[in-house]
Amino acid sequence: MAANATQSAFTSVLASTNFAEIDFESNVHYLLDTLKTTSVWTYLVTLFCLCVVYDQVSYITSKGSIEGPAMKLPFMGPFLQSVNPKFEEYYAKWTSGPLSCVSVFHKFVVIASTRDMARKVLNSPAYVKPCVVDVAHKLLGADNWVFLDGKAHVDFRKGLNGLFTRKALESYLPGQQDVYNRYFKKFVQITKDNGGKPIPWMGEFREIIVAVSLRTFVNQYMSDDMVKKISDDYYLITEALELVNFPIIIPYTKTWYGKKAADMVMIEFSKCAAKSKARMAAGGEIGCIMDGWVDQMLKSEKWREAQAKGDDSVEKPQPLLRMFGDYEIAQTFFTFLFASQDATSSAATWLFQVTAQRPDVLDRIREENLKVRNGDIHAELDMDKLESLAYTRACVRELLRWRPPVTMVPYAVKKPFPITDSYTVPKGAMVIPTTYLALHDPEVYENPDSFDPDRYYSGDAEEKGAKNYLVFGTGPHYCIGQQYAQLNLALFIGKASLMLDWKHHATPISEDIKVFATIFPMDDCPLTFEERKW
Repeated sequence: MAANATQSAFTSVLASTNFAEIDFESNVHYLLDTLKTTSVWTYLVTLFCLCVVYDQVSYITSKGSIEGPAMKLPFMGPFLQSVNPKFEEYYAKWTSGPLSCVSVFHKFVVIASTRDMARKVLNSPAYVKPCVVDVAHKLLGADNWVFLDGKAHVDFRKGLNGLFTRKALESYLPGQQDVYNRYFKKFVQITKDNGGKPIPWMGEFREIIVAVSLRTFVNQYMSDDMVKKISDDYYLITEALELVNFPIIIPYTKTWYGKKAADMVMIEFSKCAAKSKARMAAGGEIGCIMDGWVDQMLKSEKWREAQAKGDDSVEKPQPLLRMFGDYEIAQTFFTFLFASQDATSSAATWLFQVTAQRPDVLDRIREENLKVRNGDIHAELDMDKLESLAYTRACVRELLRWRPPVTMVPYAVKKPFPITDSYTVPKGAMVIPTTYLALHDPEVYENPDSFDPDRYYSGDAEEKGAKNYLVFGTGPHYCIGQQYAQLNLALFIGKASLMLDWKHHATPISEDIKVFATIFPMDDCPLTFEERKW
């Protein structure tokens, strides 16, 4: 009896339901009639609404407690706003909180704005890896070394460090000075051809930086005509690599034109790699960065061959490299150009603008450069003399702080990243540390929005701002060419101060900042040049 009572107590609801009272046939017919009379548009609208709800819920869940819009524009988010990015809007986002967010198309983005938040991202390789932008893998190659992670990245980088030693940098100086001498004549001629009237100079600075970079990277392996073509077409690559672009490559869009230009550059670098291998194998002298890298590969190959024969007389090169293929070498030098081109062009543009506006600064640069050359304006510099230009280098250092070319560095989140005790960046998101606030921190830099080279020449900015100077990043992916870039800019402005006089023709928007991958004056820096008369 007790067992029966227990069984009765646990009888299922379905089992006890009186199915006879339900008219299944009528309900099925009703459902089928409803489906038949429902239009395709109703289905599509319903699906769209469900997707909108999912998109919003996903954003709100990812956002958590950090700063950001309470709701997002369905799917695209602030994409249209980002097509024409404004520095003021970026700045407002940076100052909204240590962490803030947006969501563009399928990508949730966290912005790390303060020094400490930015440094935490840059020093957390266990959680993040460089991603640049979505389309970068298509332009640079998904297997490019800049996207390598962990030990693979460390090992690859070791093989490149020797290309940027002091000795190596000194060997590049003659070629760089030759390029500047040729382009300074061109600067004067452009102004003459324009009747002495100013023109925006940003494009000219981009060309000269490409020319000096390619001379340094591949020297005689590339013709002047090809240098000019790459300079012209690289603008398309920069457009394609803007922070926000359409996520897929569609014909006749920025990314499509950028991909075509990138493919062309990659082919030319591959040709240079083949020429360098042939020349260095024949016993040629190292004349550029590519030669130096190929020479190390050949020495490594020679050592391996000797070891296979039991010959211990060949010295083991350090580091020991494998023989990279022409296309792999091309990919690496494409990233060198990518890293140097836009950032250095930005810095050069602001440097010439601010020195034209500040004759006191330019006079001190000129005096220092004339003195180190013993009064001979045509004298070439070696590394000792270039490094002795304390004030000129302080101007470059301050310029990079005042107008940091790279304000944001996108990283992909590999696994949930507990960036603070209360917030974890979700896996698959993008996290972007920004350098601008750290470099304009009033607690570290007095009057941070003023250009003041003396803070590095005679002040304590170097020591006081050691953790703030994130111009070249920090952590395992810090910029490998940071010394090259700073010395190159010092060489550029120093030689120009002796060979040229220039005037900045200010406009109402000269001090406004334009975001074009890096940052430039909004009016592209109208200048005129004349040969300096001594």
